Amino acid sequence: MTSAAAADPTVGELSEAEVLAAVLAQLGPSAAELGPGDDAAVIAMPDGRVVATTDTLVHGPDFRLAWSSALELGWKSAAVNLADVAAMGARPVALLVALAMPDRTRLSFAVDLARGLRDACDTLAPGCRVEGGDLTASDTLTIAVTALGSLDGRAPVTRAGARPGDVVAIAGDLGRAARGLDVLFERFRDAAGTPVAVDPSLLCDDERAALRAQLRPAPPILLGVAAAAAGAKAMMDVSDGLLLDARRLAAASGVTLALRADTLGDDPDLALRGGEDHALLAVFPAGAALPEGFRVVGDVIAGGADRVLVDGTAPSGRGGWDPYRDWDAARG
Repeated sequence: MTSAAAADPTVGELSEAEVLAAVLAQLGPSAAELGPGDDAAVIAMPDGRVVATTDTLVHGPDFRLAWSSALELGWKSAAVNLADVAAMGARPVALLVALAMPDRTRLSFAVDLARGLRDACDTLAPGCRVEGGDLTASDTLTIAVTALGSLDGRAPVTRAGARPGDVVAIAGDLGRAARGLDVLFERFRDAAGTPVAVDPSLLCDDERAALRAQLRPAPPILLGVAAAAAGAKAMMDVSDGLLLDARRLAAASGVTLALRADTLGDDPDLALRGGEDHALLAVFPAGAALPEGFRVVGDVIAGGADRVLVDGTAPSGRGGWDPYRDWDAARG
């Protein structure tokens, strides 16, 4: 074994305890009553209720190692779960992370992924920490994260509270992450369609920003609690594209959402159909003072449930990302 390999062994060459110790060293001090090291964590929730969500990132349909660093994967796996907690109007408290890695995975990869998890929590949801999880071996790299949040005495903000007369608002980017994915598929694959490493020198500033939005999303996590405090009646994380997710909120509330194209940025179609920005879509009472960071993009009107109109017209097609329908196309 070379000296470089000895300094950075594969996880298959180490015990679970050795890998875990290296990972835990990157996560910082626990914020729980009882953190990592026992059979389970003990986490205090002020009003006795827990907001819980989970999301899984799998190599292939969800990320490509040729395009994403371990730091970026750790960051993104935290961010997408923190956004779901925020969309309930809750404060993120803890993450539980299950990591399945091939034996050939270098220890430095697991360490950097843990650093990415901590960096995302520190930046997007201060006070939230990784408080436990699991390590196992797998032929496919898989990152499964469960996020826990506290409502701190407030009612949860669900998808079902929108009513005619309310206003529709967005916090965060729309379409930028989808633009980043387009850049990856268009610029960084070989003739056979296999992903190749990103060369930043080939990109303009706009393309670099789009890649950051795709690989290292920064959802407005703290605005979830701010929206709840401002009286948000319905809210959700825009993960699969505004058109698809707005239809989900409309269906849950039994209303129609009437959006205005001129509020959706320079490329309204990409804003409607692109996913993974993890913006917050919220509905507020008419006349409410919106928290700074939210912008009005439309209104709630009476009509058939599960309907979204843009400038008075129902857009064609399903819109957004569905892993069961779209994965075959993504492999192309």
